[in-house]
Amino acid sequence: MYLKSLEINGFKSFAKKSELEFSSPIVAIVGPNGSGKSNVAEAFRFVLGEQSIKSMRGKRGEDLIFSGSKSASKLNRGNVKLVFDNSRHVFNIDFSEVSLERVVFRDGTNEYLLNGSKVRLKDIYELLASANIGASGHHIISQGEADRILNASIKERKEMIEDALGLKTYQYKREESERKLEKTMENIGQVGALRKEIAPHIRFLEKQVEKIKRAESLKDELVVLYREYLKREETYLAYFKKDFEEKRRVPSEEKNKLEKRLDEVKGILAESESADNESRELLSIEKELRSAEEALESARREGSRIEGTIAAEERALERAKKESAGASRISVELSEMEDLKKRGELLKKETEKENDVAKLRALFSDFFKIFSDFLSSKKSVLSSGSLPAIEKELASLKEKKEELVALEKERLEKRNLIQKKYESVRASIEEGRTKGREAEREMFTLMNRRTELLGILSSLSQKEDAIRREEEAFKGELQEAAALVGLSAIRYNDIELSKDSALEERILQEDRKKKLERMKIRLEEVGGAGGEEVLKEFDDVKTRDEFLSKEVTDLEVSAESLRGLIVELKEKLDSEFKVGIDKINKAFGEFFSLMFGGGQAGLQVSEREVRKRRSSLSDYLEPDLSAEAEAQAETEEGIDISVSLPNKRVKGLQMLSGGERALTSIALLFAISQVNPPPFVILDETDAALDEANSKKYGDMVESLSKYSQLILITHNRETMSRAGILYGVTMGSDGISKLLSVKFEEALAVAK
Repeated sequence: MYLKSLEINGFKSFAKKSELEFSSPIVAIVGPNGSGKSNVAEAFRFVLGEQSIKSMRGKRGEDLIFSGSKSASKLNRGNVKLVFDNSRHVFNIDFSEVSLERVVFRDGTNEYLLNGSKVRLKDIYELLASANIGASGHHIISQGEADRILNASIKERKEMIEDALGLKTYQYKREESERKLEKTMENIGQVGALRKEIAPHIRFLEKQVEKIKRAESLKDELVVLYREYLKREETYLAYFKKDFEEKRRVPSEEKNKLEKRLDEVKGILAESESADNESRELLSIEKELRSAEEALESARREGSRIEGTIAAEERALERAKKESAGASRISVELSEMEDLKKRGELLKKETEKENDVAKLRALFSDFFKIFSDFLSSKKSVLSSGSLPAIEKELASLKEKKEELVALEKERLEKRNLIQKKYESVRASIEEGRTKGREAEREMFTLMNRRTELLGILSSLSQKEDAIRREEEAFKGELQEAAALVGLSAIRYNDIELSKDSALEERILQEDRKKKLERMKIRLEEVGGAGGEEVLKEFDDVKTRDEFLSKEVTDLEVSAESLRGLIVELKEKLDSEFKVGIDKINKAFGEFFSLMFGGGQAGLQVSEREVRKRRSSLSDYLEPDLSAEAEAQAETEEGIDISVSLPNKRVKGLQMLSGGERALTSIALLFAISQVNPPPFVILDETDAALDEANSKKYGDMVESLSKYSQLILITHNRETMSRAGILYGVTMGSDGISKLLSVKFEEALAVAK
């Protein structure tokens, strides 16, 4: 037994809780007309999820609730509870007992409960479909609906038979798969639209990334070029600085010794008794000559200093132009401070060599002037804080440079005049003097050599100044390289050069510098600013596009899988439907022959053309009457019923009488129920139109069917009642409330015996 009990409370005329137990294969429900016995069948429809209020003889949801009577007030809710024995797991749920309950409220809302837990109507349908209890109602045949399967269209008849064969589960799965496929195709379209939307942005970012990569490639090339160039430049500067120091050392030592000896010779001449006015004049001229030479050397040093300052200002101006923003403060570069320190050290060395107080004062004055000019230039830059101020300072320095060039030229001419005068006086002395000639000759030799040494040292100083300017430019290039392509460009200590690399032709290094400048211009043209942000955005967008592409692929795979599942389910439906039709035909023929004492009946799968639905007003106003339109007419597949009565020339359903139609429909319904038996079948007065002879046949068929399904018979027929194991009587008093009385024939027989 699968069906255990039915509990009705507040549903229609059952105002009070009433329970029917189904412990017998056949249960009959009897009672006078109007007592509410058909409400039991409608209670079954209700709890199994019937959504048509009309099929339950109502208009609104509240019509299903007890509406009250003179002695009883109306109720606010009605509920029906159906309990199944699931020990054999007929239902696809892991419970030994399954209870379905439906509650309807006055506002028309419904609740569905499965074993006391709220569920959806869809869940109820799926659970019932697994036990061959479908929504078509083939297992609940109400009064007047026995021949519904005969009156139905071929398509509706096919759906009823599919439902009876338990194929609804496959149909639900196919419909759900089709919905999923439709949703999947929508998702594919949406994802494709998203990819189309971001595609232009990806192309734009790809171009930006390509520019950034070109910039990175150029930077890598620049790093290689910079490292070689800077290494060679450093090697060149270091070599010549050391070389100049070596070249200066010997002349400087000789000059110091010479000047010491010259002072001794001058003392001898001063002490000479033969010193005369010419000697004094010569000494005066020599002193004047030394002063002129020192003034000339001072002018040259000042010129070198001004050139260095101009170079520094030009670099500052270049940096200011590149920055294009007025700095809030002016920073002093380390190289400038080192330059100032070196100038001071040079003056310090010269003061250590001198004993002359006047010369020491002059050197100190030079140092003070260098420091004052440096401080003034920085104060000027700090106070101006703008490009015009730097440009003005640079113009001023250039004017001062021109003045110093003129001054150097003037002092050179003055020194040359004094030199000529000195040579003239010296010649005069040599001609006219005899005493002290040896000392004088030595002094002349010393002074000539001293002049040569001063020329050598002056030439070296000029070359050293050029090297210092190149060193300043080198430091600026170091800073620019680090700022432009990173610190890796100035990490060149691991580069090995040949020993004579410092002596290579300078034009080769100049060519490298020109190549660097061209590369820097190309880098500026390519751009690549904000590279990290662009690369990150490109990676994010590319990752999203790849994700969407993968999602499209997954969706397409899912769609293909769903198409395969739909085809598989359709093939399964067709196969099982064909097998089911064959079985129904066999049982239908047997039941039909039993009911009519012979004859033949069967089901055939057929197709009929149906008129295509018009989808718009233009279809009605301008119908397409062409042959192509007729060829495109829709066809529907369904089930036809053929009958042949014994001893009559009746070959179709249309020629059957009412009683014959009833017997035919009963035979078909019983055949369907026997082929794929549901847990229970409810027959609501389907035997009302049968005579006594046919009632007995009907009773035999009922007993045969009860071997496969539990039967609930609502009947007035005594023959039918006699086949029941339990008899429920439904009565209704003046209060309009249906009540139940029950008799179990097995127990009654036991008592009677």
